[in-house]
Amino acid sequence: MKIGNTELKHGFLLAPLAGYTDLAFRTVCASFGAEYAVTEMISAKAVMMNNRKTLALARIGALPTAVQLFGAEPEAIDLNCGCPMHKIVGNGEGSALLRDLRALERVVSAATAASRLPVTVKIRSGWDAEHINAPEAARVAESAGACAVAVHARTKQQLYLGAADHRVTGAVVRAVKIPVIANGDIRSAADARHIREETGCSAVMIGRGAVGNPWIFAELCADAEGKSFSPPTPEERIAVAVRQLNDMVREKGERT
Repeated sequence: MKIGNTELKHGFLLAPLAGYTDLAFRTVCASFGAEYAVTEMISAKAVMMNNRKTLALARIGALPTAVQLFGAEPEAIDLNCGCPMHKIVGNGEGSALLRDLRALERVVSAATAASRLPVTVKIRSGWDAEHINAPEAARVAESAGACAVAVHARTKQQLYLGAADHRVTGAVVRAVKIPVIANGDIRSAADARHIREETGCSAVMIGRGAVGNPWIFAELCADAEGKSFSPPTPEERIAVAVRQLNDMVREKGERT
């Protein structure tokens, strides 16, 4: 799979998780085989205002990384169309854009027109069980110039509860020609393999399955290459935790 000029050998991505996927955690996951990552959610308005704390979230290391923006106006582009949290949705941002596909088209078009970098879009299945429109939203994103779409196979109303329904992911794959990235309930190599076979997706994106377990990427890579995987020992877990903590101190300061 390719995103712009970045080629992913296996298609194993680290999902954005607010409060978790900072530079230190992304670096740890990269060391175990994550091929691509996405920053925590960043307010496009705050970027435009040159907010120092916001810009710090966009710091990128060696791992190929997308900067994830949210907003609702074309001038403040929104490429996160999946966040279900009230403080985001209440402003017409995140999952709220799934209820206004014209607005979705405007913000994706604005992003692709303004950026020389590839633009990707993350969506959910829909607003609720009665309004599953991920395939339609993906077609809108594709027509507006997005080069790939990630699907968290839950609705906005589900938040992070219940089971992800990857039948929706499969429907998105059939609806568009751009690569589709599956997200939701991928906690092992067996999960990833099953979802890829079930949906025909181009890649998988790991979110909560990587929290406390960045070794999941080593497990995924071993499975893809037909190799055995040995879970980390307690000593290895402690060493990596200390390494991540030290990286966080260097990045953010000891007080933070």
